[in-house]
Amino acid sequence: MGIFGRKRRTEGGSAGRHAAPEADDTFEDEAYEDEGELSDVSDGPFDVADFDDDGIPRIDLGSVKVPVPDGSQVQVEMDPEAGGVRAVHVVTEQGQITVSAYAAPRSGGLWGEVSSELAEQLRADGAKVTIGRGVWGLEISAIINDVALRFVGVDRPRWMLRGVIAGPQSEAAAAVEVLREIVRRTIVDRGDAPMPVRTPLTITLPEAVAEHIAAQQEQG
Repeated sequence: MGIFGRKRRTEGGSAGRHAAPEADDTFEDEAYEDEGELSDVSDGPFDVADFDDDGIPRIDLGSVKVPVPDGSQVQVEMDPEAGGVRAVHVVTEQGQITVSAYAAPRSGGLWGEVSSELAEQLRADGAKVTIGRGVWGLEISAIINDVALRFVGVDRPRWMLRGVIAGPQSEAAAAVEVLREIVRRTIVDRGDAPMPVRTPLTITLPEAVAEHIAAQQEQG
C-alpha cells in the first residue's frame, strides 16, 4: 500500500499576479481558479507550525520533510566545493523527484517570477516547453531529448516550495501525479531567521544517513 491517502483537489489556488511565461504550447491539467498571491493552505504542502502528524513516513531534511513512497529510493547529491548537501532526490518508477524550499515574501508571488526565468532557461537549453495551470497555479512541462520534466511551485507566506520530476516520456502522465502527491505531503520548516528572498533553505541529513556518507567518503 502506498503512503498516500485519498487524493483531494485544491479548489482555490494561485499563480500570483505575474504574467504567465510565454509557452510553445499550453495545457489545462486541473481545475484552477483565482488571481490571489497565495495558494490554498488547507491541502498541503504544510508549514511545520500548522501541521499535525499524519503517520506518513518522511525523510527529515531539516528545512523540508519529504514523503518517501513505497518502493522508492533516496539519493543524496553532495556539493564537493561547498562540502555540504546540494540536493536530495526521491527516485520512483516514474522518475527522479527533487523538492526544494526557498525564502519568499509574506505576500507570495515568487513562483510567478521564478517560473518565467525557468521557462526561459529551459528554452535556451533546447527544451520544448509547455505551460499550464495545475492545482497550485503555473506548472511547466519540458522535453529535453528523451527526458520529460515537470515543475510545480507553491507559494506560502515566507516560503516557496518547488518540485520537479525527471523521467522517461513514457511515464510523463503518471509522473506528474506522483510529483504532486509528494509536494502536497511535504512539510516546510522555514525558521524565524531573516533571509533574503530566494535564499535556498538549508538541507541537513538525518544522522544515520550523514554517518553512512561520511564512512563511504573515508573508504573512497
